[in-house]
Amino acid sequence: MSREQDLPALIRRYSLCDRAGERLGALVELLAGDPAAATAVRGRQRVLDDHVADSLVALELPLVRAAASIADLGSGAGLPGLPLAIALSDARVTLLESNGRKCEFIARAIALCELENAEAINTRAESWIEGLARNELVTARALAPLSVVAEYAAPLLRDGGSLVAWRGKRDSVEEAAASRAAAQLGLEPAAPISVSPHPDAHHRHLHVMRKVAQTPDRFPRRPGVARKRPLS
Repeated sequence: MSREQDLPALIRRYSLCDRAGERLGALVELLAGDPAAATAVRGRQRVLDDHVADSLVALELPLVRAAASIADLGSGAGLPGLPLAIALSDARVTLLESNGRKCEFIARAIALCELENAEAINTRAESWIEGLARNELVTARALAPLSVVAEYAAPLLRDGGSLVAWRGKRDSVEEAAASRAAAQLGLEPAAPISVSPHPDAHHRHLHVMRKVAQTPDRFPRRPGVARKRPLS
């Protein structure tokens, strides 16, 4: 049986302010009802659980709450970047999306939610030269295999910064490949963290990799190369 949560419960869970609650409510309505939103998830409750709550669960990590600069890669419908920008009003959040129409939707959502701390940029992670070594946190949800996400993120992170990647059920083969890639990128993986964004969520994990050494100058590689020729 489904055990639904409501938006006020989510606000209390993460100790968010009333203004954040209003903005999250507006975002839920937009994602649930706007045909331009890049998601197959429709219906307010499903959007609240599968998108908003799933994004906000990263607030359980102190390194996420403390981040002053966040880059959300392959943001799609603005997830997890928009919910995090709403929750972390003092952080600067850049949402990268290579698809022009998706990027336009994200920009419209930013305007609707009145987010002065968020910006949508129509580019690929490998092409965002302005973001090199400038971000305390990089996020990625449903973007690519972990080893590829690590390659996208490493050049964008400051020394000591972290990548947080959203994943489902653990995959030992994928995790081993990501560890091998991380070793070449100056990243150090931590043990995956099991999370429960909503009552019906199962097998949800956050994978954290910290930047412990300088990423070699040969990164980023040309757009598309990371997927075609993964490091691992």
